[in-house]
Amino acid sequence: MLDNLNWWEIGALLLLALLIFGDRLPNVISDGLRMVRNLRAMARNATGDLSRELGTDIQLEDLHPKAFIRKHLLSEEDEQAIRKPLQGVYDSLRSDVTGVHEDLKEVADRIDPRAAARKAATTDTAPAPAPAPAPRPSYDDAT
Repeated sequence: MLDNLNWWEIGALLLLALLIFGDRLPNVISDGLRMVRNLRAMARNATGDLSRELGTDIQLEDLHPKAFIRKHLLSEEDEQAIRKPLQGVYDSLRSDVTGVHEDLKEVADRIDPRAAARKAATTDTAPAPAPAPAPRPSYDDAT
């Protein structure tokens, strides 16, 4: 959940929480954790009740309609029969998208001079000096 936050951002959030809640911060944290525990317990009880009522072992992931139908209503042969007509369309679409992706990469490499320099540097055995960047035209030059 906090994978994209660095330590400075987490520290800033904690400082902000301390400023907002002050002395009540430990109570707010414990109330939040209690709410999360209660929600997990409710979900566990609901899946247990569903498993008991339906007579099968149901996991929380099985409650998605596609997964439920696939697991409880379709056999493997039925599932393969449904997928077979669409598999060819999927394969051709995937190859088309891959081709377009490759074409776009080629166009981007042709447009970007740094990419061409990197490509040339990786193909040569001796490291080539980096080309000097071209001066950028100013607004006055364009007019």
